[in-house]
Amino acid sequence: MPAPRRLRLGLGAAVVLALTAVSIVVGIGLLGRATAGEEIAVTPEPSASIGISAGSAYVHVLGDVAKPGVYVLDEGARVAEALAAAGGALPTADLTAVNLARAVVDGEQILVPAIGAAPSGAAEGGAGHSAGAGGLLDLNAADATALEELPRIGPALAQRIVEWRPTNGRFTSVDDLLGVSGIGEKLLAGIRDRVRV
Repeated sequence: MPAPRRLRLGLGAAVVLALTAVSIVVGIGLLGRATAGEEIAVTPEPSASIGISAGSAYVHVLGDVAKPGVYVLDEGARVAEALAAAGGALPTADLTAVNLARAVVDGEQILVPAIGAAPSGAAEGGAGHSAGAGGLLDLNAADATALEELPRIGPALAQRIVEWRPTNGRFTSVDDLLGVSGIGEKLLAGIRDRVRV
């Protein structure tokens, strides 16, 4: 009688031992696989998926740059930083047509023209006047000198228009000029047909 009992006990112990051994082998295999030299590339999220945060400006850089595209820059960044983000200017770029020291404005487009090409006012990178479609002055790209060419806009008022942009963002309509100190309905009526956004 005792012999069969020992055999059953021995068989049960063998089964438990076998299951334990299999579990250890599987566990070691999984652990080894997880820690083996499997390379996982970690890349930052593309700028398109970054949420808009306070203090950032989205700028579209195109023309004679290494990597044209949309870049997210810190508020107060300069055109030179936008070009650097785009991989730098190509050897064929005409950097004299671009104001590299100008502060960028959220939502603007900066065009770096090729040498000999006429800069486009609609997307120029700070050449000064930013007169584009139909000869209209772009309120979001024009500098103070260009704004002074408008009727009844002197140096002080032109400077206030330029300073309005970094504080309040892009002009979204010509009527936004009413938010600039010193511009009323009458003055706006006199320049409305000469400016655009």
